[in-house]
Amino acid sequence: MVGAQLRDTAQELAAVLWREHTVYRERSGGMVIRGEHVRRWISLAPAGGRDEILVRAGRILDGGTTAPARSEAVVPLSAGTGVLAATCRRLLADAAADAARPAPDRGTAGRSGGSRKSRKPRKSARRNGRGRHTGFGSWVILVCVAGVIALFAYSSAMHG
Repeated sequence: MVGAQLRDTAQELAAVLWREHTVYRERSGGMVIRGEHVRRWISLAPAGGRDEILVRAGRILDGGTTAPARSEAVVPLSAGTGVLAATCRRLLADAAADAARPAPDRGTAGRSGGSRKSRKPRKSARRNGRGRHTGFGSWVILVCVAGVIALFAYSSAMHG
């Protein structure tokens, strides 16, 4: 019963929000409304309560893939199409605001130079008196490797 009611609600909501839209069922049982011309999507899914639906909104990326939802809300299914449409418009506005923000610089590929502001300045290792010298753990490993080599050389010399 919830699936049919959710499908009907999604069809009504799609007609209110966008003239051009596609409505389809998700594998999880929810309904998705895609507005290709505005590059946004809305998902309606049953929520924890009996008369509640989880509404999520996100962007449609280049190539038709969908970005993860940036905002969501739980709305009573009995609230009506008007309340649901207002909630969707608010969530879609949040998704549009996320799209307007510049993406953070991730990695060095395609970087145009300059340093990232979010990166903490490197502290000089010499400030705390340690410099760039080999640490104690590295010395232990070096001594062990040298001991194994010496043992091998001694064993080879004794046995011929």
